[in-house]
Amino acid sequence: MDKPSRHATSMIDPSLLARVVKGDQQAFSQLYDHSSTLLFTLAVRILGNRDEAAELLQDVYLEVWRKVSRYDVGRGTPVAWLVTLTKSRAIDRLRARAARGYRTTSSLEAGTAAQVSDPGPSPFETQADQELRIAVGAAVAGLPQAQQQAIELAYYEGLSHAEIAARLNQPLGTVKTRIKLGMSKLRDGLQQWWTHGELQ
Repeated sequence: MDKPSRHATSMIDPSLLARVVKGDQQAFSQLYDHSSTLLFTLAVRILGNRDEAAELLQDVYLEVWRKVSRYDVGRGTPVAWLVTLTKSRAIDRLRARAARGYRTTSSLEAGTAAQVSDPGPSPFETQADQELRIAVGAAVAGLPQAQQQAIELAYYEGLSHAEIAARLNQPLGTVKTRIKLGMSKLRDGLQQWWTHGELQ
């Protein structure tokens, strides 16, 4: 199969999912080709383990195959749906791991985002994917540490604002402000990707 183009991930056409709903295996293969690098990178970032992330991705795509008919184009792009599904399943795994008594080490405990070991490119990652991953990593690393912490707890550990406030022993309003400011800085820092259609 051809490698995804520079715009492939952000430009997945909803009609591709419509073909998957009808059982079109070629369409499903194209969906995988266009989205697997992004979803694998997200899963590795949340779980901190490439093998577990690969296993999670198998589960996610099996769920996509079985439940693609539930996708509603009115509620977001195909990429947003896939990212939400992957993030949700990864956080479920973290919670299950914690319930079994395993110690999870978040990137916060290992150091700031700039110090987290980069899992490196996957063998399926295109040059454009690698450039985007590096740009996002640099943008996160450029945030003040307090904003990094709040954003990582919200988006990589799935904690609510109230849970983050309790974890950091900070007022709820402070946590909300940090997340809002951090996300605004990330949006500004990644503006070139937005304007060139790299992120949707």
